[in-house]
Amino acid sequence: MSAVGFSAATGGKSEVHHIFSWSFNSTLEMKKNYSSPPPPQDKNTPPPPNNYTPPHKDKNMISTPVIIGMVACTFLIFSLVGILICHLRWKRLVKRTREIDDITNESIDYEFEKGRGPKKFSYGELADATNGFLEENKLGERGFGSVYRGVLNDENINVAVKRVSKESKQGKKEYISEVKIISQLRHRNLVQLIGWCHDHGEFLLVYELMHNGSLDKHLYSTESSLTWPIRRNIALELGSALLYLHEGWQQCVVHRDIKPSNIMLDSSFNAKLGDFGLARLIDHNQDLETTIVAGTKGYMAPECVLGTANSSTQSDIFSFGIVLLEIT
Repeated sequence: MSAVGFSAATGGKSEVHHIFSWSFNSTLEMKKNYSSPPPPQDKNTPPPPNNYTPPHKDKNMISTPVIIGMVACTFLIFSLVGILICHLRWKRLVKRTREIDDITNESIDYEFEKGRGPKKFSYGELADATNGFLEENKLGERGFGSVYRGVLNDENINVAVKRVSKESKQGKKEYISEVKIISQLRHRNLVQLIGWCHDHGEFLLVYELMHNGSLDKHLYSTESSLTWPIRRNIALELGSALLYLHEGWQQCVVHRDIKPSNIMLDSSFNAKLGDFGLARLIDHNQDLETTIVAGTKGYMAPECVLGTANSSTQSDIFSFGIVLLEIT
């Protein structure tokens, strides 16, 4: 076997090489010992060399059905592996979701417990305190749920246990808001939060018991009537509580639901503002950014009802003015 060719080099420079003619002669003799007759040649095709061997079929060549079977098996294996991976990921997601729920409860506990004063109760403790939430111990019932009279056996303290209704759409949100906000506040005219509980799917709030109930029961009672000195004192104490919420703490607290049913009276008819489920914290001299209308009709400022303005300290004062009209 012989090979003929040309090569050229210019180093680092470039130039054009031209070949105008060339010829080749060989004195090698070719042996004629074909192992098989050569295939018919085209006139323009050069004759085969003397040592030409016709192509033969490779014994190792894989047939088409075998290839198809291998592809199908491979696809089946990858499909099974994919299903297994999806199943494992689903189980991991379910486990992770449960872990997140546990972490959420732990984070809620931490947010509540880092404040001073209120503590966490177990569901069993509060069930025992209210005799299993006996109907006879129910003090009242509103949209958020029911309130029960109870006694903490270990401390021998009379309490009011607020049981958030499971049908309440905003129950959990209002429960968290109320605990986080009111547990940080300290004022003689705010209802004192003693503890909280979120076990067995229940959301429970424990308050000091206000022996004379809410203000609305006395304003519209036919059995008894509040004297003017008591009414005047209630108005002054409610104003003191609002001044503290709006200006006396490190942040401004917008209550958003000031009304007689949320004003509680102790055994001496001193007024204490409660129910902070709709309350929100904002920095001083800032407005509350929300598009949700919150409050009770009849006590809400017109601009809040129409949605042209958000709740603010001014809207709280409007509600306070309506309550003053009812008191007088």
